[in-house]
Amino acid sequence: MTFDMATLTVIAVLGLLGIGLYGLLIVRNLIKVVIAMQIMVKGAMLALILAGRAAGQMQTGQAIALTVIVADTIVSVVALALAVQVRRCFGTLDAEALTTLRR
Repeated sequence: MTFDMATLTVIAVLGLLGIGLYGLLIVRNLIKVVIAMQIMVKGAMLALILAGRAAGQMQTGQAIALTVIVADTIVSVVALALAVQVRRCFGTLDAEALTTLRR
């Protein structure tokens, strides 16, 4: 049983999206939530590259994936900076403990 590159890529995309979604649903630590979102974005980037390859526009898929990398890095830096500030102010990174946001 052999798989071609497109099938393996689809399996990788679904795996990354599934792992990321599982992480978002289960984990309450803010830093781990950012990591789970990163995993999901990597799956979406693979899907963009695969779609570009399937359409015969490999360069377009790669350019869009590069744009996603830049935007995702900015979002991650801001989210991690926010998590650091939440830890400093409230003493916890648990999202459940931050639902009231009262001292």
